[in-house]
Amino acid sequence: MDNSTPIIFGTSCLGNLYRVVPEDTKVAIAAEWFKAYPHPVVDSAGKYGAGLSLECIGRALRALGKRPGDITIGVKLGWRRKPLATPEPTFEPGAWAGLEWDAEQDISYDGILRCYEEAKELLGGYPVDLVSVHDPDEYMAGGGSREARRADIIGAYEALFELKRRGCVKGVGVGSKDWTVIRDLYDDVKLDWAMFACAPTVLVHPPELMDFIARLAADGVRVIDSAVFNGGFLTGGDLFDYRRADPVADAEIFARRDRYLALCGKYGVDPASAAVEYALRIPGVRHVALNTSRPERVASNAAMGGYRSPSAFWEEFER
Repeated sequence: MDNSTPIIFGTSCLGNLYRVVPEDTKVAIAAEWFKAYPHPVVDSAGKYGAGLSLECIGRALRALGKRPGDITIGVKLGWRRKPLATPEPTFEPGAWAGLEWDAEQDISYDGILRCYEEAKELLGGYPVDLVSVHDPDEYMAGGGSREARRADIIGAYEALFELKRRGCVKGVGVGSKDWTVIRDLYDDVKLDWAMFACAPTVLVHPPELMDFIARLAADGVRVIDSAVFNGGFLTGGDLFDYRRADPVADAEIFARRDRYLALCGKYGVDPASAAVEYALRIPGVRHVALNTSRPERVASNAAMGGYRSPSAFWEEFER
């Protein structure tokens, strides 16, 4: 990853998130990555469609005649395939469409290596460049001893950093919905990069999080913000960070959105583009991850990385 690619392309749509995406559309999405950047960076995971996203990346790159060194592929590890024995997958019911496999979590020293080997196989010859433990916050919230689960995560990172020392991968990071779990892990695991999946955003940016990002930046850790729209809520959706927003319980969030959208209207600013700009204005945030199932949106997503609002807009926003 370098500063010439401020937008990282998410690939959960290639795993048929919520709906089946035709194969030719997936290839068209991949083709647009290379029109946006000479050397794009994509973010995927074994959890996305029980590995389907990884398979589709490999197939699309082969169809486009791309070489392994033409792209940087990041894979969040922690889930592996298992046979589908029920009408729909059990790992995230209702989230994935048209799958032929189920998935199970496998986080430990040996488990993360199994996930890594499976990811390489699914990509079909394209390397796994960047690796991380996927959603350690969810793993920590599982049953049993929290101490034992944290030890599993630390063991997984020992394995990932061994892969880096051997030259198998270029960088080791983390992707998590709960940023405090990243902060906790960082006491024991010195990361190369960190992906935040729920904040910071124009709506949610607590001082403690901003202080932690500053700490990461001072240590040279690249921060990726994959939360800029709060799950679509910012731009008018009713889902806020993976749950349905309640107008009563979440009244303050609704009010913040109203104020933000009104300010955008006042200055003629595009709310989505300004949300990306906000993230990239934070010292230490180097990249924003954006996802789309529409090939024609890839170019506009990439363009958001260079969007600039009037200085008066940000001055009023920060009051």
